Amino acid sequence: MPNRLADATSPYLRQHADNPVDWWPWGDEAFAEAQRRDVPVFLSVGYAACHWCHVMAHESFEDATTAEVLNGGFVAIKVDREERPDVDAVFMAATQALTGHGGWPMSVFLTPDRRPFYAGTYFPPRAAHGLPAFTDVVDAIAAAWRDRRDEVLTSADDISGQLAARHAPRLPGEVSVAELDLARAELRREFDEVRGGFGGAPKFPPSMVLEGLLRLGDDDSLSMVDATCRAMARGGLYDQLAGGFARYSVDAGWVVPHFEKMLYDNALLLGVYTHWWRVSGDPLGERVVAETVDWLTTELRTPEGGFAASLDADSLDDHGHSAEGAFYAWDPAQLVEVLGAEDGAWAGEVFAVTGTGTFEHGRSTLQLVGDPEPERLAQIRSALRAAREERHRPGRDDKVVAAWNGWLIHSLVQAAGVFGRSDWLALARDAATLIWEQHWVEGRLRRTSRDGVVGDAPGVLEDYAAMIMAAVALAGAEADGVWLERADLLAAVITTEFADGDGFFDTAADAESLYLRPQDPSDNATPSGLSTTVHALALLGEATGRPELRARAARAAATAGGLVDRAPRFAGWLLADAASRLVRPPVEVAVVGDAVDAATTELARVAYRRAPAGSVIMVGLPDTPGLALLADRPLRDGRPTAYVCRGFVCRLPVTEPADLADQL
Repeated sequence: MPNRLADATSPYLRQHADNPVDWWPWGDEAFAEAQRRDVPVFLSVGYAACHWCHVMAHESFEDATTAEVLNGGFVAIKVDREERPDVDAVFMAATQALTGHGGWPMSVFLTPDRRPFYAGTYFPPRAAHGLPAFTDVVDAIAAAWRDRRDEVLTSADDISGQLAARHAPRLPGEVSVAELDLARAELRREFDEVRGGFGGAPKFPPSMVLEGLLRLGDDDSLSMVDATCRAMARGGLYDQLAGGFARYSVDAGWVVPHFEKMLYDNALLLGVYTHWWRVSGDPLGERVVAETVDWLTTELRTPEGGFAASLDADSLDDHGHSAEGAFYAWDPAQLVEVLGAEDGAWAGEVFAVTGTGTFEHGRSTLQLVGDPEPERLAQIRSALRAAREERHRPGRDDKVVAAWNGWLIHSLVQAAGVFGRSDWLALARDAATLIWEQHWVEGRLRRTSRDGVVGDAPGVLEDYAAMIMAAVALAGAEADGVWLERADLLAAVITTEFADGDGFFDTAADAESLYLRPQDPSDNATPSGLSTTVHALALLGEATGRPELRARAARAAATAGGLVDRAPRFAGWLLADAASRLVRPPVEVAVVGDAVDAATTELARVAYRRAPAGSVIMVGLPDTPGLALLADRPLRDGRPTAYVCRGFVCRLPVTEPADLADQL
């Protein structure tokens, strides 16, 4: 019989609905039950695309004997970290403090009043590799709760107190050109000269850092961007048959990915590769942008018009067993079977599929070696892609996350403008409309929805800020003042409910109270709530001509500005913001004219391609209601006209694309 997770919004929770473990979703009822039974809580946190989460579920949570032990001595709670990043952040801090490391699945034992006293990540079913068996851990915790309760409670008090007093390093400070130089030098020191990227294995796509370097724009910065973008796009991290980036590479050379594909990575990298193409004109960048949008549309777009969270790393192999990378890896014999001997051998060379294999069991991930003949490559890719469709597909987590869709919408609008793709703009509009119509509930933003039904989880700072970025971009591209009104509503919630002096908390003032209120200014796999808010408020200030919003963004950036030169790998978007202010400040570009007029379209494309990063571009008829940038901007001689402005003070209007390019 299904447990309480059967009706959850989260597909990850639904995956555990038929476990023999008597799971509860996170909430007051679960902790009240722990109080009533006088037992501790076992909290398990993971996400749908997590390989080791699936492993622990199969080994332990699907096991009747293990479930009996858990059910007898604990109230078991399952949390989707993507749906409740606040819960994940708070208890990840405890896990890292107690064990020295973190990860998922995260396993935390709590008192009934939500204080942690023991934590770990993955536990095997039998002791191995220095890890105790999960049932041994559970038995020991149950015995300690029963026989040494005072020690457990004292430990919980001590841990919670220490963690509540510990805050993520703020490192406040104004960023000057000198700090930008230090940041660049530090990134150069950590840069992998041979394989691109920063640091060693595992190697994650450094999306935010690349955006910062692109905005710095000097030769040294761009050389790091060029090498990294090319290496990622040619490596196994990128799906060479259908597009889309995996979450990270397990090696330093981008060869073997951890195969899950996340919406947020592809949303952010879409923006990076669009910007890289603007700067470099490299055809590889244009191809990656187009293929990434195609992949997003084919694989992650939901029937409601939003974009799903992720694809699993695992799928069934030829023997019906769940295996990581089974959908993506090839051996030489499989290539020959699909393509024939001659083309199969050629494809093996082009994609670095070797006899010994670069992955597991003699199979290889596909990499793109050199620049093979384009027409033949296209035919080979098409044939292999069609053959791969016969394999068992990875599972999809089809919940819609507000922040991740917000970042994607912003990137889609930029890509649509740069490459003149009205169909991409339509994708952005549909996703934004879905978020607004379903996630905006009684004046507040909810974080997730699924199948057209909004979840209960409240939006966190990144959700509000990312949707401001999306709304401002759409307002400009579509000449629709309604989106600026919506951005204002979102910003009002941020400044009233999330503010901490000049900075911001990651959760709202009326959010669930835990022993710690999350507040992490550093970028990790995604931009921090703080850095996203800095970009969002600056964009909204540019779009509306309200200098107080730009000033608010600058003050917020200064609360963590010391990260830029001391830890730039974790402050990429703050680096990007500082570079925009100090190196090539953004402008406002008003392109007035009928949007379907070819001359208007060409001026708009020049604006998107040439304007400094962080600029606001608005395309529409003069004096469009709700868009101050288009007010009092008449056509010149009856022709579509462009105005390049800074702080709403404009240069002479121009009607020729070449003149606009010169001004920009």
